Amino acid sequence: MEKLLNCVMRGILGTIAIYFINAALEKMGISLGVGINAVTVLTSGILGFPGLAALYGIGLYKLL
Repeated sequence: MEKLLNCVMRGILGTIAIYFINAALEKMGISLGVGINAVTVLTSGILGFPGLAALYGIGLYKLL
């Protein structure tokens, strides 16, 4: 039960982080927005911060 709650909390915090990172990048004029959907929530929920960094790394790779 504790692992499930941990995963849910990381998913919620990851979603909030994606929202604010997208807003900050948009303010700087960088259109690297990672969408908020089931895949990104699960990625940030299961993997945590490394998953969030991987999502933005993939977005940066696609931008280049």
